[in-house]
Amino acid sequence: MSTQKPYRPRPISGFPEWLPEQRAIELKWIDSIRQHFERHGFCSIETPSVETLDVLLVKGETEKEIYTINRLQADDHTDDARLALHYDLTVPFARYVAQHFNELVFPFKRYQIQRCWRGERPQAGRYREFCQCDIDIVDVERASLHFDAEIPTIVYDALRSLEVTDFYIGISNRKILHGYYQGLGIDDVASVIRIVDKYDKIGQEGVLTMLQSQLGQSEKLSRQCTEIAHIRTPDMTFVDAVKALGVQSNLLDQGLDELAFLMDQLDDLPRGVILADMAIARGWDYYTGTVYEGWLNEFPSIGTIVAGGRYDDLASSFIKKKLPGVGITIGLTRILGALLPENRLELGPKCPTHVLVILPNEEQRKNVVHTANLLRQRGFNTETYHEPAKLSHQLRYASKKGIPYVWFPPFDENGDHEVKDMVSRAQVSANPETWTPGHNV
Repeated sequence: MSTQKPYRPRPISGFPEWLPEQRAIELKWIDSIRQHFERHGFCSIETPSVETLDVLLVKGETEKEIYTINRLQADDHTDDARLALHYDLTVPFARYVAQHFNELVFPFKRYQIQRCWRGERPQAGRYREFCQCDIDIVDVERASLHFDAEIPTIVYDALRSLEVTDFYIGISNRKILHGYYQGLGIDDVASVIRIVDKYDKIGQEGVLTMLQSQLGQSEKLSRQCTEIAHIRTPDMTFVDAVKALGVQSNLLDQGLDELAFLMDQLDDLPRGVILADMAIARGWDYYTGTVYEGWLNEFPSIGTIVAGGRYDDLASSFIKKKLPGVGITIGLTRILGALLPENRLELGPKCPTHVLVILPNEEQRKNVVHTANLLRQRGFNTETYHEPAKLSHQLRYASKKGIPYVWFPPFDENGDHEVKDMVSRAQVSANPETWTPGHNV
């Protein structure tokens, strides 16, 4: 026996790991979200976990969030392909569309449910590995603004089908912020938007400080930059509120018109679920029009659970065609990470097994396996106990794992099968070819 001390594994910060009963909820949610996406005509794709670094950087800075890939035994003199883990699913999707352009039917509606990786500092709601559920619609030359209204409706339906109810989705338009800041005479609009996008994290004073210290703006101009971020309404009143700030710009007017169109299209959703929120900027450089951010009302500190927007020229970075699109993602890991520790979700059993077939003795193994196979063929998830242990041990195993039924095979050819309901404790004769459970499994 080795005397070396065993390595004591520790959780890796920012990389969540669910217990079986928690993972079961994640899988159930993924299935439900997938079904909602498919009901609206979205098809599934999956791209590699890695892209070339050039692809991931094609649309600008990513705030040093990218994990690059290097082989442990790589030769330093080898010209590496510079691979990196994707930090979201939108850029890989754009690359995918460009590569498969001639094989796709447009408008192309796809969903993608995969893990992503970002080199962020782990904290509440922020992970370095997480699962995103994306939908995007991309078209040639022009993508209808009606798609921008369809996207949040799908997300609303998908979240409501789960156990997520207390949330809202904020909508804005990058043209509003671009036009507003241009109207203020600001040249470096992108830098201002990146700072204002931190409004929900650091508040007005934090944004004011950054605008003055990092961009050298005056206090007056900085305050004008934040005035628009106060505006949030569940109806069309945001238009008058923005215009009341007195800034003139054609791009601003265009953004207000587009957002007013969306708010009108989404008017049939419950009041307060959709908000016109001028504080939403989205930090990624590729967004050019509509932008979305959704929040859990009870857990604002974890950040957005829904995010996305319109990109008018993302795919054109990879192909000489104009391929505008709009998309949104559901941050599945962030939602689960908030609700599971608060016991907001009803956990099921620790395994998916419906029936445990008891193994009375080794001589009965073939009969036990045959019985289990009959039950599996009828659609029941079935385990056989691995050894002829004491009956109390086998029953305890079923109880600990939450297996609802225990099956007792006959001891001889003339005996009867019996099944025990672990909830009611009733035990009755049963035929594995015809048995029907007393409650849903």
